[in-house]
Amino acid sequence: MKKFEFKKTAACALCTVLMCANGVSANPGSADDPLITLSYVNDVLIPQIKSYVDTHSGLQAAISNGVYNVVNVSKGQIIVGGQSCHMIMRTGSGSAIAGVGGGIADVTGGTDLKTGTPIPLNHELIFPLDDGRGIKMETDAIVMVKGIYSVRNG
Repeated sequence: MKKFEFKKTAACALCTVLMCANGVSANPGSADDPLITLSYVNDVLIPQIKSYVDTHSGLQAAISNGVYNVVNVSKGQIIVGGQSCHMIMRTGSGSAIAGVGGGIADVTGGTDLKTGTPIPLNHELIFPLDDGRGIKMETDAIVMVKGIYSVRNG
């Protein structure tokens, strides 16, 4: 009877020691158990991540609730639309740059704009694929953009 009680007591003691050791090994806030607050995530981490992505990808995106960004594009620059991007050139002049899969869909005019075709003002343009389609600016311009796009020097 004494042997059984000793084994039972030893087993309980071993379990207690293992549970305590596990709890002590990970200190809250340490590298093993990082502790951060929601305000730190919102105020520090998210802005850092957004900044990193903008800096390293060169891409920007409009808020996708049907909202257009107003983008100022300088003469000689190229604005490239990502997949499903919509653009409307409001001022200035530029010409189309087609992609591997074809031209830019001018849904207002019902045409496909090939490379070199002048972009008509106030026409809605759709960029179906992310394959380099864009507009090369011949003058400074204002373009309304909905979706992912990038602006680069020509």
